[in-house]
Order: sequence, then structure tokens, then C-alpha cells
Amino acid sequence: MANKEILQGLYDAFAKGDVPTVLGAMDPNISWTEAEGFMYGGHYTGPNAILENIFMKFATEWEGFSVVPEQFIDGGDNVVALGNYSGKFLATGKSVKVPFAHVWTFGNGKITKFVQYTDTLKVARDLGL
Repeated sequence: MANKEILQGLYDAFAKGDVPTVLGAMDPNISWTEAEGFMYGGHYTGPNAILENIFMKFATEWEGFSVVPEQFIDGGDNVVALGNYSGKFLATGKSVKVPFAHVWTFGNGKITKFVQYTDTLKVARDLGL
């Protein structure tokens, strides 16, 4: 199966709440970068750090948070997903819909790197942060 198809399946798994499948596709030393200025912005290493610092926060700090890819650009070991985030941030009661670009790198059959690009100003402004 090509990396693009693997990634499409992982977005589907995430949407269904199947986080163990998503985490299982990651290299133990995955490098994960959330955009600077994003509420969870920073660099994380390893699936456990991603689970604790990102996925759990989306699950507990948001209502109806979704990550919906609309297009995949297949570059072999590098795949770009373009789409939209949406949801209601519980701390402010405000909602957002903002585009994203996710750059995924694969190696040895696992995801080794993730970089998020999004409009952090729009997120902060729309959510009242």
C-alpha cells in the first residue's frame, strides 16, 4: 500500500476515534511539530508525547473537533494533506474553521515526521484567545 493510502486510512481512523491505530503507525522517535503560535504549538518526540500534549487536548478541550483532509499530494515518502480543522473550543465557547497543510514523512514503513501549517492568527482571533 502506498504512503498516501496509508495516510488516508489514518485520517479516517482519527475521525472515528481510533487513536491507537494512528499512534501505531508512528515511528517510536517520530518528530512532530505543531505550528508556532498554535495553542499546542511546539515540538514533540514520540507517540506518547503526541497523545498527551495534542490528541488528549483535542479530545478534552474541544467539542466536535474534526480534521478533514480534502486533498493529498503524493511525493512518495513525503505526503502533504490539505484540508480544514473545525470545532468549538470549550474554554471560550467559540468555534473555528481554518485550513491546514500537514506534511508527513515516512521511513521504514512508519511515520517519522509531521509538520503542521495553519493560520494561527485566525485560530486565536476566532476563538477569542
